[in-house]
Amino acid sequence: MTFTSQPLATFLNQVASVEPAPGGGSVAALSGALAASLVAMVCRLTIGKKNYEAVSAEMQSILPDAEKLQHELSDLMQADTDAYARVMSAYQLPKTTDDEKIARTQAIQAALKHASDVPLDIAEHCAQVLELARVVAAKGNKNAASDGGVGALMAEAGLRGAALNVSINLSAITDQDFVRTHRERVDQLVADAKVTKEEIIKVVETRL
Repeated sequence: MTFTSQPLATFLNQVASVEPAPGGGSVAALSGALAASLVAMVCRLTIGKKNYEAVSAEMQSILPDAEKLQHELSDLMQADTDAYARVMSAYQLPKTTDDEKIARTQAIQAALKHASDVPLDIAEHCAQVLELARVVAAKGNKNAASDGGVGALMAEAGLRGAALNVSINLSAITDQDFVRTHRERVDQLVADAKVTKEEIIKVVETRL
């Protein structure tokens, strides 16, 4: 059973358990999915409403993008936990002979790269949600401005959380080119998200 097909309470209890997964990466993806859901809600509260005719078409175009990101981030909740399981499986491979040691090392490195790619994908998705939140928070139904602001906060939180999960996996990867490119991308995403989030919150506060 995937996370999206089970009750929220079940997922929360799994996160709170002694098991290391689902953990921060899956929670970061959930944060992004919730942010995308809020963006979609603000769109729906704006489309066709009196005094918002001028922005209804723009909200109508944003809505499917928000819904797509919501579904993709929901799937990434499971993908992150699966990636962690792949790393653990690699570490459990036999290491008696030289050949086994080589194969185990290669499997571990491949799994760690995958476990870095998944949260990077989460961060990229959250960055897209944040850009949508920028629009709906500024132009959407004023009565839902706070919801747009919460969406921005949740999107940045998901992005920063995912970035931490990228970093912790990079620390064990020996391919320095891979490490450098991923670290540079994560650092840029985090820096841009901080600026965007602060801009959005300032706009939201003027609309409250």
